[in-house]
Amino acid sequence: MTAALAVIFAGVLHATWNAIAKGAADRWASVALIGLGQSALVLPLLPFADPPAPAAWPWLLASVAVHLGYMALLLTSYRLGDFNQVYPLARGSAPLLVALVAAVFLGERLTAVQFAGVAAVCGGLGVLAFAGTVRGGARRNPRAIGAALLTGGSIAAYTLLDGVGVRAAEGAVSYTVWLFGIEAPLTFLGIWAVRRGGLLRGLDRRQCALGLAGGLFALAGYGIVLWAQTRGTLASVAALRETGVISGAIIGAVFFAEKMGAQRIAAACVVATGVLLITAH
Repeated sequence: MTAALAVIFAGVLHATWNAIAKGAADRWASVALIGLGQSALVLPLLPFADPPAPAAWPWLLASVAVHLGYMALLLTSYRLGDFNQVYPLARGSAPLLVALVAAVFLGERLTAVQFAGVAAVCGGLGVLAFAGTVRGGARRNPRAIGAALLTGGSIAAYTLLDGVGVRAAEGAVSYTVWLFGIEAPLTFLGIWAVRRGGLLRGLDRRQCALGLAGGLFALAGYGIVLWAQTRGTLASVAALRETGVISGAIIGAVFFAEKMGAQRIAAACVVATGVLLITAH
């Protein structure tokens, strides 16, 4: 239960840093600041963190590549669609993919009750994504839906890669430090190169502070997930993490003036029921 509560909290942290990225006037600059904040936190730790076991490195490096693609897809999704549609659709499509792949290739088996919980979480998140859509509105943009689903696929991919990698690493802390120690600088430097050095020009202190705080939230949230993946099935951890979409719905309503509505409230209750089913066994 401790691990489950920790992962649910990680979902809240994830929704928070995604809201920071979505709400920024310059989203690419915001993500670059998130990478910069993560770099400032983990690079000083690298000399003191033993490298992961050799068996973990192929998984870690593959995860870095997928994470970089995920960030690009996420930003594209936020450019095309509303936060309250894109975020739950991207997050909600991942746990079921993780459950299926983990069952087929990793031999992880969920009980019938747990699988029902994963399905309930995915279904509830799908309703959160599409409830309240209007014909011709931004939420009907098929490109936004496509980008969100591709983002969900990348989430499932790095979840599986990191789930195998962190178990092979012989230490969740060292895996986390080295994963972000490689990924975060590449995120910042890649966006810096694309923007040719004009990345942070014109940003005020508040924008910089939010971006750097987002780096802390992202690092802490995913570190918790990596730790939990050494103690539970990948599918259950993935599903529990995505309960952060409920936090995302609240953030969307409060900060982005995106309506909750009865359907979204009911969907949130379905997600909560799914969480109870996952953690019941």
